[in-house]
Amino acid sequence: MHSTFRSLAAVSLSLALVASPGAVPAQTASEKQPAPSATQVEPPAPAAVPTPATRRSEPSATAPDVTPSTQTNEPPGAANDLTQPRFSSAAEVTPEGTIPAHMLPHDLTPWQMFLDADIVVKAVMVGLAFASAVTWTLWFAKSLELRFEKRRARRKNRWLEHAKSLAEAQHEFAREKDPVARLVRAAAHEVELSHMLPKDGVKERIVWQLERVEATASRRIGNGMGVLATIGATAPFVGLFGTVWGIMNSFIGISKAHTTSLAVVAPGIAEALLATAIGLVAAIPAVVIYNVFTRSIGGYRLILGNASANVLRLASRDLDRVGVRLREAAE
Repeated sequence: MHSTFRSLAAVSLSLALVASPGAVPAQTASEKQPAPSATQVEPPAPAAVPTPATRRSEPSATAPDVTPSTQTNEPPGAANDLTQPRFSSAAEVTPEGTIPAHMLPHDLTPWQMFLDADIVVKAVMVGLAFASAVTWTLWFAKSLELRFEKRRARRKNRWLEHAKSLAEAQHEFAREKDPVARLVRAAAHEVELSHMLPKDGVKERIVWQLERVEATASRRIGNGMGVLATIGATAPFVGLFGTVWGIMNSFIGISKAHTTSLAVVAPGIAEALLATAIGLVAAIPAVVIYNVFTRSIGGYRLILGNASANVLRLASRDLDRVGVRLREAAE
């Protein structure tokens, strides 16, 4: 009977070891086994086979417990791309928005901007500079001419105011070629041609001759005024054309450089605005000088008008003398 129970216990123990390898069967006091000797090596216990529930509840023992210290916003697949180059330092990476040194302006003086300008803008600047030089040359020359002509006309007009006859004035200005002397000679010539004719017709013809002399003198003294008017009216628009052309080139440079930084486009815009500045430098003095000369020429014409009136007065006086003599001779 005891041997039967022992057999059943041994079979139950074997089944328990097969079902649960990690479980260690309890040994009864009567089933004590002898202790292993020093020379015997205990075989390692078989690894426990985890059940499905254990697999779900316990983490894998082989998975590394790695906690990321920093998070990077990399696109999917960037972490697995082993061929992508990595920069070892920040000095090797060009910061976003940095402009290459060769694209930055180094010298923005007016002369350097002129040298760096487009050929069309450069031609506009040269033309406006030449127009400005012409303006100041005309100012210098016409100022001297008007001052001299007005001074001479005033001096001779004062002499005509005290003259007694047209013949005396003709004798005084016989070698002169200025407008006042031409007025005297024109009136004296008409009086000689109209000898023994009614004096009313003679005076009318003398007035016509004097008007023509005045017109010729006014036209000659006004030489160069048209140039000043043209420069004053067109120079700003010529400069504006250079500005538009330069800004257009600046926008083309923006599209080529793929940047909207002012450090890149500022030189082109500065060159374009320089053309407008030169246009204003040429136009503003031309307008001012034109107005000054117009007023001065008006004063000169007034002096010629007074001289013409004095010549007509002398011619009328001589005609009246001739009439008196003829009446006395008839009596």
